Amino acid sequence: MMPRRVLAALGPAFALVVLVSVPAAAQAPAPAARVDRDVVYGMYSGLALLMDVHRPAAPNGTAIVAITGIGFHAGGAYGAEPMKEIEPQLNVFVKPLVAAGYTVFVINHRAAPAFRYPAAIEDAERAVRFVRHYATRFGIAPNRIGAVGASSGGYLASMLGVRSGPGVPDDDDAVNREQARVQAVVAFCPPEDLTGAFDDFGISAIAAFMGFLRPSDPASAEFKMYRQASPLASVSPDDAPILLIHGDQDQLVPIAHSEKMEAALRGADVPVKLIRVTGSGHLIAQKPEYPDFTTEMIRWFDVHLRK
Repeated sequence: MMPRRVLAALGPAFALVVLVSVPAAAQAPAPAARVDRDVVYGMYSGLALLMDVHRPAAPNGTAIVAITGIGFHAGGAYGAEPMKEIEPQLNVFVKPLVAAGYTVFVINHRAAPAFRYPAAIEDAERAVRFVRHYATRFGIAPNRIGAVGASSGGYLASMLGVRSGPGVPDDDDAVNREQARVQAVVAFCPPEDLTGAFDDFGISAIAAFMGFLRPSDPASAEFKMYRQASPLASVSPDDAPILLIHGDQDQLVPIAHSEKMEAALRGADVPVKLIRVTGSGHLIAQKPEYPDFTTEMIRWFDVHLRK
């Protein structure tokens, strides 16, 4: 106990320090969100498959694998700008999710012209398996993983929700033994039917992804491969719930893609919702005149992953 004469000598300044310091210690600042960059989630013939892990300040224990849209085409292995660092798309569907407490894994993947179907799908599935296998390390629940993406990334996110993605039980790599299907999906302007309508750029982008131009004959083996490569063709009753967000003025990937996907999922009794963004073209950005799809996206994952 400090003598009274010492307290008196210190005077009111000491009292002020005591009054200020106690609440400051009790209300320590919360940790800031951070990004762990270039985490290797797999390898392909010496090529590192990388992801950036966006860690929220207040994590809710739930993971989202995020895939940006690149038109299936990276110009090289990844292109000049890594797809996991495309800022405009991060602003639309990564930063709001991190702010809501989700741990978001934004991935690079193999792309055209160096790689063809199904390389990008295999990489996206590998990313889910990796996150699931190392769930404890990342502080997330292995049975609560979602996917979000735009355009070609929306295609891959949809694939993660509709493909069965079973692990390989006897694989030497323990990661590959994990299940690859996610438990909820949000897809922005996704090409869901590769046999459907696209503009000229979309036709050429998908041809690069598939490795050949889509033939006109629906009975041909090549046309059937396009159909098989479509998320629409894999819809089944055990699919993940999918939220579709699509501009009604999208010429690159017409809204009919999401409309057909919505109808197919409803027919299979899978939870689905389509938000039509009136007046928007491709690769949507939130604007005051648009529906609040940012809140809808977070609510979708809250309902189907957290509850």
